[in-house]
Amino acid sequence: MNRSLSSTIRLAMLSAAAALSLGAQAAEKVTLQLKWVPQAQFAGYYVAQAKGYYKDAGLDVTIKPGGTDVSPVQVLAGKSADVIVNWMPDALAAREAGVPLVNIAQIFDKSGLMLTCKKASGVSAPKDLKGKTLGVWYGGNEYPFLSWMGKLNLKPGKDITILKQGFNVDPLLQNQAACISTMIYNEYWQVVDAGVKESDLVTFFYQDQGVASLEDGLYVLAPNLRDKAFVAKMAKFLKASFKGWNDAVKNPEEAAKIVVANDTSGSASLAVQKRQMENVAKLISNANTPKIGYLDPAAYERTIKVLMAGGSDPVIKKDPGKAAMTHLVWERAAK
Repeated sequence: MNRSLSSTIRLAMLSAAAALSLGAQAAEKVTLQLKWVPQAQFAGYYVAQAKGYYKDAGLDVTIKPGGTDVSPVQVLAGKSADVIVNWMPDALAAREAGVPLVNIAQIFDKSGLMLTCKKASGVSAPKDLKGKTLGVWYGGNEYPFLSWMGKLNLKPGKDITILKQGFNVDPLLQNQAACISTMIYNEYWQVVDAGVKESDLVTFFYQDQGVASLEDGLYVLAPNLRDKAFVAKMAKFLKASFKGWNDAVKNPEEAAKIVVANDTSGSASLAVQKRQMENVAKLISNANTPKIGYLDPAAYERTIKVLMAGGSDPVIKKDPGKAAMTHLVWERAAK
């Protein structure tokens, strides 16, 4: 091999190495803060990460699990995340309190929240809730419940007793409450798995009671949306995430395996996560359509009306209008 050819090859190898180095450096970092611990509720993000969809989009995504001591809003406000998963009631309440949250995509277009009661407690209809002790999640999850009680004219502390419920089903199992807060994809099945027959339970879906508010959506800070580079990065994130969610809905077992692999606590089981994913899929009716992640303006406005209808104690006092949502990032991701 002559010296000229050798130099050319060496130069080509150096150029290739430099290109690879630049490619690695070019991966844009995104930190996603979840609302709760690793489970199928967030399967789409884990699937997108495991199957390389984020990497293919040029993103280096960190998925931070939530927990009882984690407030996604505080994490975002503290700039320790770029985007968070949150329920709209908590997001709008936080916005009114001064944290400029904006919804950039709505993954769950139906509510999975419900009140689960034992028939033996004497509850068969919403009117029977009067005089009962009801388990309610706080930390932002209480807002839909309070809106419902306002619609029923049941005042906490007077007409009903609220038991601040932990993220478990013990109050129902131990008869400390007539009803407790549950999600169709999680706690309801914990009650059943504990030995309570479904025929001995009564459930009230918030969706059916006309007080459903939007749940798992993706939120960012409004000032960041003025940065074109941030918008472009979030559009890539949405597109890859939607791909992950589409796969998760089509193949619940595969999604469950990926979720279990990401649960460092070792508490998640394949059977439970597969069942959870099957129920989560029911809340994403736009999966595998061009509309996945699209925030329906009518659903957004309905949620605002529900939250403002709390009588003397509404969740939010002022309609945020279109300021708390945008289709800008979603439209860019859809291209």
